[in-house]
This record gives sequence, structure tokens and C-alpha cells, in this order.
Amino acid sequence: MHAAALLEKENGMEKKKILIVDDDENIAELISLYLIKECFSTEIAVNGEEALDKFRIYQPHLILLDIMLPGIDGYDVCREIRKSSNVPIIMLSAKGEVFDKVLGLKIGADDYMIKPFDSNELVARVQAILRRVGQSEEKRGNAPVEEPGECVTYDGLTVNLTSYSVVYDGVPIEMPPKELELLYFLASNPNQVFTREQLLDKIWGYDYIGDTRTVDVHVKRVREKIKDGANWNIATVWGIGYKFEVK
Repeated sequence: MHAAALLEKENGMEKKKILIVDDDENIAELISLYLIKECFSTEIAVNGEEALDKFRIYQPHLILLDIMLPGIDGYDVCREIRKSSNVPIIMLSAKGEVFDKVLGLKIGADDYMIKPFDSNELVARVQAILRRVGQSEEKRGNAPVEEPGECVTYDGLTVNLTSYSVVYDGVPIEMPPKELELLYFLASNPNQVFTREQLLDKIWGYDYIGDTRTVDVHVKRVREKIKDGANWNIATVWGIGYKFEVK
């Protein structure tokens, strides 16, 4: 372990570690300076193979991952990391096509930023994701029980995204894909508030052109099929959006 890291541990002030993966060393160094200024610890990798090696050794709390890398590209690095870890990943790319964004998110990235980006926005997104991870760990006692596959379970409710099935009070519930995906997404993020725009992006995709009332309609349909549980409910946050509230 580096001397600086040992000193941080001794002082009870271990910094969050960020792995920066970019083949442009100037950009990587610049990002590193921004993050160090905000009291993060950083490590840089300039290709996919080095990124995987440093991921295993450095054990970062978050990864900033460029897509266009020599050898193993960012997509494959993300896929490989997701085989063993849920560490947050923000993909960085000069490519702004909808397909690239959606692919990045589908294979496991938590966020996607297009170059050139504002340094303050990058730092804010890193902080926001790490804050959400920390909150999720604190709430783990109230979190749903994970079952094999993409499945969340609460008292009286099981939503399985792998088999696209919903069981409520022991009874299978017929639910169209988007209703089920919306319910699963909310239930997978207990007590987290999402705006209608965020839900449109997460469930319908970045290329969806539609009214935010689409979300309201689907929430209404879900509520008609499943009633509030003893310790959970789909709550409306007036003026903002919705959350899956766990008491």
C-alpha cells in the first residue's frame, strides 16, 4: 500500500479511490488534478489491459472509463469488470450517438459523459454516484433480498426481470414489459426519488421522444394491479416524480 494511503488509514480519513482510464495521458492527468483537488485519490491506466490489472490491484471505489482504447476497448473492459464487481463506472466518449449511450448503460455503466465535458460536472457526477452507493449501503438492512437473476423481493411482492414476472400476495400478475421494468427499477432503488425525465431515460431510453405523462400513466396502471404493502409503497413526490418507499 502507498505511504499516503497508509497515512490516510491511520488518520481514519481514507480517500475514495478513482481509476481513470484514458489513452490520452494529458486528459487523464487533467481529470486526475480536478479529482485530487476535491480530495479523491486517483490512479491512471492508458489502455484496457492496464485498466483491468489496476482494477484488481487498486480496487477503486469508482472508474472513469474511456470507450476508445487501444487493444481492449472500454465496452469490453466494462463487461469484464461486471463479471466480478458492481463498482460504479462512468463511461467517457467523444461519441455522442444514442446507440453508444444505450450500449454503455446496457452492459453495466452507471453513467455516460460526452467529451468535451465540464470539469465541475464530472466531479459532481462522481460525487453523486458515490453518495448514492453510500446511501444504499446504509439502507442495506431494508433493501430487497436478491435472488438468482435480476430479481427483487419485498414482503408480499416479487419482481423478476429475468423471467419478466410479478408475484403479488402469492398471485402471478400480468404486466406489460414497460410497467414491469418501471416497477423493477423503482423497487431496485428503495427510497430514491426519480424525476419523470429520469424514469423516461432509464426505462424508455435516451432516444424516446414522448411526454412525461407516459410515466404517470404507467405508474397508475401498476398501482391498479398491486396495492401498497405493509412496509412499502410506490410514493408520489409532488412536483418531482416517484420513489419506491420502504419503511
